[in-house]
Amino acid sequence: MNASVSHNPDWKLSRKGLMDQQRHKEKIKEALKENLPEILSNEDIILGDGNKVLRVPVRVRNLPKFRFTEGEKAEGVGQGSGGSKVGDVVGQAGDQSGQGPQAGSEPGTDYYETDITLDELAALIFEDLGLPNLEDKRAAHIEAESVKFTDIRKTGIMGNLDKRRTIRENIKRNAATTGKAEFKDIRTEDLRFKTWEVETKPESNAVILAMMDVSGSMGEFEKYIARTFYFWMVRFLRTKYQNVEIVFISHHTEAKEVTEHEFFHKGESGGTKVSSVYQLALEIIEQRYSPADWNIYPFHFSDGDNMFSDNALCVDLINLLIAVSQMVGYGQIKQGWYPAGTLGAVYSREIENPKFRQVTIQEKEDVYPALQKFFGKEQVEAAAAK
Repeated sequence: MNASVSHNPDWKLSRKGLMDQQRHKEKIKEALKENLPEILSNEDIILGDGNKVLRVPVRVRNLPKFRFTEGEKAEGVGQGSGGSKVGDVVGQAGDQSGQGPQAGSEPGTDYYETDITLDELAALIFEDLGLPNLEDKRAAHIEAESVKFTDIRKTGIMGNLDKRRTIRENIKRNAATTGKAEFKDIRTEDLRFKTWEVETKPESNAVILAMMDVSGSMGEFEKYIARTFYFWMVRFLRTKYQNVEIVFISHHTEAKEVTEHEFFHKGESGGTKVSSVYQLALEIIEQRYSPADWNIYPFHFSDGDNMFSDNALCVDLINLLIAVSQMVGYGQIKQGWYPAGTLGAVYSREIENPKFRQVTIQEKEDVYPALQKFFGKEQVEAAAAK
């Protein structure tokens, strides 16, 4: 290795440049978080190949600043004429933001297009999500491997370079030799590398039963929303948990277990008998996933339309699923007004159990709140406290 690595492009930026770059990244990250409900339901993501770099528009709020208008710029300190008091809002009169019948003179909201990989976007979405009521089970524990950084050394491979500690060592050396605490002229002696070891730890088994209504009453919007939710749910589970199995079940008047590809791509039609999917889920649990050995999470998405005569049986079967599960989730996808006879309305009246969670989705932007309702940090912590 050369005595100096200042030719490396990563080190050509000044310290201020690095700070500005980091600030920009944080600003974009913050803007992405604020716009997650819109970004999450983007059709290019859901219908894409799942591996490409995405270009997403994000709204970024400008920092407030004072502006001089024509003829007002002058040297010295400006002073108002008085008459204001604490709590007054600055700039309310004469709104020039562009709203109203005439053209405005003030800028609106800025939109930036930023490139982000699906994995980076997933990390933002999933950082506060988890499986609620996760328990240690009898058959327990499969060992899961993870990488744990354990030490900092002066030698190592460049892929494990700890840039923050390297910069710190460089500044310390420059301060000691020149009296200036500045970042420049990276040398071999400044480099610090992270060392790591593979850590194994036990992880509980969990199974997710993903159930989706594919009957004729489910239109394109309803099917798209259901698949969008499950797209992110599946990615979340496979990102954060190594020992999770997912069973895919679709139904109309009859229910059947399908492959993951069929679940996300195959369309169906016909009438609706929702009890069929709950009965199949219970059979699968009895045959393959003993509650003594598995954490069980059934989820069902539907438009809420069902044979009236079947609703009471659905309530009974949901209660049976609750008895063997860590949590049962139901999502009703319905735009506008819906009658009191829909499943969501029936469940709201008939089922009172903290392990049953229900969401209603009326717009694409409701998918992210639905994920938060089922898997959000507050929900997980509340369940753990009981």
